Amino acid sequence: MSSETAQVRPSEELDLDALSAYLRAALPSSATNDEGDAKSRLEVRQFPGGHSNLTYLIRFNGDEFVLRRPPMGPVAPTAHDMPREYKLLNAVHPSFPLAPKPVLLCEDASVVGAPFYLMERKRGLIVRHRVPPEIGDDVNMRRRVSESVVDTLVALHAVDIHATGIVQIGKPLGFVARQVRGWTERWQRSKTSEVPEMEAVSRWLNERIPVETDVTAATLVHNDFKLDNVMLEREDPARVVAVLDWEMCTVGDPLIDVGLFICYWTLKDEEENSGESLSAVTHGEGWMTRGEIIERYAQKTGRDLSHIKFYETFALFKVAVILQQIYFRFARGQTRDERFKSFDRRVLNLARAAHELSRHSNI
Repeated sequence: MSSETAQVRPSEELDLDALSAYLRAALPSSATNDEGDAKSRLEVRQFPGGHSNLTYLIRFNGDEFVLRRPPMGPVAPTAHDMPREYKLLNAVHPSFPLAPKPVLLCEDASVVGAPFYLMERKRGLIVRHRVPPEIGDDVNMRRRVSESVVDTLVALHAVDIHATGIVQIGKPLGFVARQVRGWTERWQRSKTSEVPEMEAVSRWLNERIPVETDVTAATLVHNDFKLDNVMLEREDPARVVAVLDWEMCTVGDPLIDVGLFICYWTLKDEEENSGESLSAVTHGEGWMTRGEIIERYAQKTGRDLSHIKFYETFALFKVAVILQQIYFRFARGQTRDERFKSFDRRVLNLARAAHELSRHSNI
């Protein structure tokens, strides 16, 4: 079906009979098809990337969709909320078409074992663990891709959340404080050993939360904006065709997005130390530096990024907690995915990086 997909991983299979029956009833186009063997008209593959929600390619009656569902087994409270993600896309897509269009929501857990939704299938190139041949060693193309991704974040933050009503998806004021508090609590609930650096960074962040008093300064916040959540056009990789993974989207301080974006934007001298934990490919020649990203974003938005180190430190802390939550599930036997067995080491690397960044910050 696609070189971007793979066979469904063991223990992450879907009930094809139940899914076929549901889609035949739920999708308007399916009513015009011959009944035949429902299962024969359904094909399922899995998108192997990502460590959180499970994503599948669905081909049904000749149409293609992307299905999103939570990971198997118990999950953290309030996490992996498929109805919320579906409703977010419904709110965002009309004003920011790079967000995929949602197609349908199923809250009946009996179909595939959990609530899920379908969205349109976007086609393009995703840069993950290696530079694809469409970009290769072309330093000019790498620069253009860098600029295009930064400009996409600028455009996302330019959406008028008040005129569009998107502001209603969250509570803009106090957003950063809630983020710091919430991710600190998640760390306490999911830690499997003591990591002094995480405790130190948590204290540092809580003592430096920026004051938020102007609701008009809030923007749409993707909350997981990074290179491998951006899809590029294959024929011209400098053109962005989609932004993916909207499960944590909300409204609030846009610098939360900037901090996470540059946190994942690894540099050449970090390749050996951080590459295992932050597996971007932007450490080669031609890619913009973090400083250049900050400068371009500030120039295009007029925002003050003088305290960006706070947001970058928080991003490292947050990613460490996300990986720890996944490792917690693996350590408890709630998932058998062998990709997660060394995540405790990755958490420690990120904790040390966040602590080091905070120690050398002048905030």
